Amino acid sequence: MSQMFHARIMSSEDLEFAVRITDQMGWHLAREDFEFMEELEPEGCFVLLSDLDKIGIATTVSFGKIGWFGNLIVNEAYRKKGAGSLLVKHALQYLKTKKVETVGLYAYIERIPFYERLGFKYDSEFTVLSGKALCSPTKVVVVEAGKEDVQKIIDYDGLCFGASRGKLLEPVILDPDNLCCFMTEKGGIIGYGVAKVYRGMAEIGPLVCSEGRSDVAINLLRTMLNRLEGLEVSMCVPTRQKKILDMLKESGVTENFKVARMFFGVSSVKECVCAAESLERG
Repeated sequence: MSQMFHARIMSSEDLEFAVRITDQMGWHLAREDFEFMEELEPEGCFVLLSDLDKIGIATTVSFGKIGWFGNLIVNEAYRKKGAGSLLVKHALQYLKTKKVETVGLYAYIERIPFYERLGFKYDSEFTVLSGKALCSPTKVVVVEAGKEDVQKIIDYDGLCFGASRGKLLEPVILDPDNLCCFMTEKGGIIGYGVAKVYRGMAEIGPLVCSEGRSDVAINLLRTMLNRLEGLEVSMCVPTRQKKILDMLKESGVTENFKVARMFFGVSSVKECVCAAESLERG
């Protein structure tokens, strides 16, 4: 049955279809979101076809030896017929050509068995939250990042993530609409956070702190939420980070659903991610 399906690289002519099909899931993605994904990974975004009909999409991004898989969706009529599996395998094969050794993704809890069948292994659980937060500012010194801080933030992030995410972080941090803050101790970075601001909303992430320093994450979050007052915010936080989740809920942010972080290959990500960059890119 799966032989009727084939995948090809997504082009600009496919972007309206990508928005329409993700709207079915309520993902609220815009054309600009897919344009950004294509800029990051020009040959790593795919459209799935049945004969000539577009029936699904998937996106990927590679960061050296680590890749990320996101935005998998297939029209309901073609599910459980091998279409989704073919698209995942096609994306994994592409990432292999990029010398990627480990592929991560965030899966809806009910989709864990699907990805396990394709070779992904469960790593940990994350909680997706959103709301308008009311947060008092912290008295701790939190610095707003400038152009001169970008490389040291990228370097610090790489120590945690296991590979450089420079091609993603640089344009995000330098975007004047966004907010990036960091904290230092003894001259070195001990944590940073980014809020991507668009369409009257703010997506917080990545938020990365040295292991065991949830206090740093909370101070960064308090600062960012205070500066983002009035905006609807969203973020994806490890469920094990109870202190961070408690602070967020006390600030008025509510839990929406949970996802599972899964890896294909051996994970080298350290336990210092306090909020994902996004569900699509890690």
